[in-house]
Amino acid sequence: MQLSKKTMPQLNRTATEALFQLPEKVLQFGTGVLLRALPDYFIDKANKQGIFNGRVVVVKSTDSGGADAFAVQDNLYTVCVRGIENGKNISEDIVNAAISRVLSAKTQWNEILDCAHNKEMQLIISNTTEVGIQLVQDDISDEPPVSFPGKLLAFLYERFKAFEGAPESGMVIVPTELITDNGTKLEGIVLELAHRNGLDFKFIEWLETHNTFCNSLVDRIVPGKPGKEELAVLENRLGYKDELLTMSEVFCLWAIEGNEKVKKVLSFAAADAGVVIADDITQFKELKLRLLNGTHTFNCGLAFLAGFNITRESVTDDLYAVFAKQLMQQEIAPAIPFAIDIAVKKDFADKVFDRFCNPSINHQWISITVQYTSKMKMRNVLLLQQYYKVTGKTPLLMATGFAAYLLFMKAVKEENGKYFGLLNNNYYEIKDDAASYYYTAWQQNNPAQLVQAALSNETLWEADLTLLPGFAATVTEQLHKLMHNDAMSVVATLVNKKELV
Repeated sequence: MQLSKKTMPQLNRTATEALFQLPEKVLQFGTGVLLRALPDYFIDKANKQGIFNGRVVVVKSTDSGGADAFAVQDNLYTVCVRGIENGKNISEDIVNAAISRVLSAKTQWNEILDCAHNKEMQLIISNTTEVGIQLVQDDISDEPPVSFPGKLLAFLYERFKAFEGAPESGMVIVPTELITDNGTKLEGIVLELAHRNGLDFKFIEWLETHNTFCNSLVDRIVPGKPGKEELAVLENRLGYKDELLTMSEVFCLWAIEGNEKVKKVLSFAAADAGVVIADDITQFKELKLRLLNGTHTFNCGLAFLAGFNITRESVTDDLYAVFAKQLMQQEIAPAIPFAIDIAVKKDFADKVFDRFCNPSINHQWISITVQYTSKMKMRNVLLLQQYYKVTGKTPLLMATGFAAYLLFMKAVKEENGKYFGLLNNNYYEIKDDAASYYYTAWQQNNPAQLVQAALSNETLWEADLTLLPGFAATVTEQLHKLMHNDAMSVVATLVNKKELV
C-alpha cells in the first residue's frame, strides 16, 4: 500500500481532510530532508493543533525525471523521529501533511510567480545549500532566473507589482542555509541584483522597507531515507510504502532573529519550543558551534585513533564517555566567548551528549575529520584563547584533542593528489586542504618541531598558538604519549589522573 490521501483513512493516521484544505501561506525553495524534518515539521505540528493553519508550496530547482514521489503520495511523507531525550528512548512516526504542491522552477515558473498574487502568502523559506546564497550575474526576466537569489528577486518583484507596493504585501524571508548571517547576506545579494537589473527605485524602497530578511540557525540531524533493509522493516511495521520517508533525531532547533512582525507571521512557533524567535540568536550559534561542533572537532581524531568508528560507540564507552563529558563541561563550556548562563550551557551539553548516544544515528568519526583543519580553526581556536583569558591555565583535554589532530594529519603516502594516514596497518584518507602541508611538515620535522611549526603557522589559524603559555609543551607531551601508546591508554590517564606506566 502506497502512502497517499486515499490510503490515509485505512491507516488511521491523523492527517484529516481539513488539513488538505488549508490555504497556502509559505513558499519554500528546496525539497531536502532538512526542510521536511524541521520547518515543515513545525508547520505540520502547528496545523494539527489549529495554530498556523497554512500549507507550503515547494519549489524544486531541478527536475528529477520519471514519476515524482511527491505527486504519487499527494505530497505526504513520514518523519520517523528516533533518539534519546532526558534519558528516555523516543520513537515516533509522523505523517506530514504540510506541503500542498511541489512546483518545478524549470517547467512551472509561471505557476510559481502566480503564488506572488496570493495575499495569504507571507513567508519564504529556503535551503539551497551553502553555494545557493551566492551573487551571480542573473536576469530576473529569464524563466526561471539561474540563481536562487535571482528567483527570489523575481518573485518579490512580481509581488510588488501584484499589490502595487502595498506595505502589508511585504514578505518575511528566512533562509536556513548553514552560513553565518544567512539572512543578511541573502538580502545584500538580492538588493545588488535589483540594482543590476535596473529595477524601479520604488520597488527597491519597498524591498528594503517592507520585507524582512531574518538570520537563522537550524540544528537537527536528519539522515534522510534509511537503507533498504531498515526501510523494509519500517514500512512493514507502518503498513505502507513511503518513497519520501525521512529519519530524524529527536532534538530540533530553529533559532530566528526577528521582531514582532516575524513572530506574528511565524505563528507556528507556538506549537513547539524548538522554534525560537529572538532579537539576537548569538547564544544559540555559540552553543551549537562550541559545544556540539567544537566537541566533535576536539574528539574526532582522538576517538578515531582509539578505534571507534561511530560517535555513539565512543560516548557509550564507560571510559571515553567521561573524557567527552569533562571536555565539554570543564573546558569548552567555560570558554564559550559569549555570556551564557551556566545552567543553560549545562542543559545544552547534556542534550548534545544524548544526541551523540542516539542509537539510530550512525555518524562516523572519519566523516567528521573532513576539512579537519578549517573546522579546528573556525570552532576551536577562539575557545583556546578564551580559556586562557578565563582561567589562565593550559586546557589539558583540548591540548590532547589538538595533539590527536596533528597525529591524524600525519600522512604516510600520497597517491594522485590524495593523502593517506596509517592506523593499525590500515590506510585512511585525509580529506583536508592542509593535507599536503602536513605531509611535508611531518617528513621534515621531529614531533616537537612539528608542533612548533604547526602551532605557529598563522596561515592555518590566523594566530600564533605558540603564544598561548604552555600550550605547545602540553601538545608535544600528549602527542608523544599518543605516538607511543594506544589512544585509550592516554584517555585513561586523563580520566583517572594516573600516569602511563
